[in-house]
Amino acid sequence: MRRKILGVSQERLADDLGLTFQQVQKYERGANRVSASKLYEIARSLQSSVAYFFEGLADPTDLEGFGEGGSEQFVHDFLMTPEGLELAALFPKISKGRVRRRILDLVRSMAEDLEEAPES
Repeated sequence: MRRKILGVSQERLADDLGLTFQQVQKYERGANRVSASKLYEIARSLQSSVAYFFEGLADPTDLEGFGEGGSEQFVHDFLMTPEGLELAALFPKISKGRVRRRILDLVRSMAEDLEEAPES
């Protein structure tokens, strides 16, 4: 998400890190784990703190608050998809509230239809 926000290509990030763009793709998809040292290099390259990549995650030492960050995790998971990130970027550009509401109604209706559809 940070790479896309900055407009950095996978190729450019890979060059900066001394990797192939395929390796960056694997990191982004979660197919390969990112070591702590590589995460530090990625953060440096993308001009962010390492903590940026952990924003929205529950504090593992806070047992009382466990489970309360569900909505934050949902938003994070949504924004980690290419479609979610694009939708989040484009939706605020729709200036008419009525149009935004109709889009929301359409998406809600489609989601409800999927929930009600029998599994095949």
